[in-house]
Amino acid sequence: MIEAPDIRLRSLRKTYGDVAAVDGIDLDVGRGEFFTLLGPSGSGKTTTLRMIAGFERPDGGEVELGGRDVSRLPPFERDVNTVFQDYALFPHMTVRQNVEYGLRIRKVPRVQRRTRAEDALAMVRLAEHGERKPAQLSGGQRQRVALARAIVNRPKVLLLDEPLGALDLKLRQEMQVELKRIQGEVGITFVYVTHDQEEALTMSDRLAVFRAGRIEQVGTPAEVYEHPANEFVAGFVGVSNVVERDGRRFTIRPEKVRLLDDKEPADGLHDESGTVRDVAYLGMVTRYLVELDGGGELQVVRQNLETSSRQAQEPAAPSAPALGQRPGLEPHRSHSGQERRRLR
Repeated sequence: MIEAPDIRLRSLRKTYGDVAAVDGIDLDVGRGEFFTLLGPSGSGKTTTLRMIAGFERPDGGEVELGGRDVSRLPPFERDVNTVFQDYALFPHMTVRQNVEYGLRIRKVPRVQRRTRAEDALAMVRLAEHGERKPAQLSGGQRQRVALARAIVNRPKVLLLDEPLGALDLKLRQEMQVELKRIQGEVGITFVYVTHDQEEALTMSDRLAVFRAGRIEQVGTPAEVYEHPANEFVAGFVGVSNVVERDGRRFTIRPEKVRLLDDKEPADGLHDESGTVRDVAYLGMVTRYLVELDGGGELQVVRQNLETSSRQAQEPAAPSAPALGQRPGLEPHRSHSGQERRRLR
């Protein structure tokens, strides 16, 4: 017997007036997956999450959880929990009391409540913070408390609605790692909503790219990035150049393009000439904007193996090439901001 997916959406639809926020989507999320709903604002990803949670009722189609149609059931009758961006912690309660709250509502015995709450806090690495109040915690710690409160009930599915959006970049990156670790340990199916492509690529087992209420592509991060289904996916998931040649349109990732000088052989690959119009040093990489002689522009990125931003924007001396690079391959910007180069 084939096991039913933890989540199955069939012809799911939700309209607000004349606007179809979710326009007849089909989607399966398997047991134990970390699955991400990715898309720009207004694409339908949060509305889809809210229909899975029961906060919104579909105008058409079905929501199944573990093979059971829950489309008309209220949130408290669904085996799901939701983590929001704003944490929604009770400020007058301690951290442990916040985590215990759902268990208390379900009338779980006191000793069992405390044991499960302590286990959940240990899992999110806040075992020593149980007696503190939320105001005494950092933003990242409060987010961990919200996560502990959600997983302590041991739901079949955990829904996360842009939970890291209020955190700064470094903390957000740390929490991405933590969320993936926690999901692996508890084995709960995670459905994660974000507009951040890096989050989606970093954390997901699979992801669905949303646009205007519909799903454009479903696949692993590598599949979606390396083999986008269409131009929208190519442009939204990462950066992609679009070039027209001989009536055909091509998409090219910036890191797939190599800059050469006029004497460097192309080794049989397609090459074009152009002019570097702008150079931006971004730390790990340098980004070049190249105007092609045949029409159009390309963004090109090159990993920085140099030791300074000045070296990243200037050619290495022929007699002393930078580590790992061959002489003459280094594009650079002249004082006028223009430099002839070939690409392949």
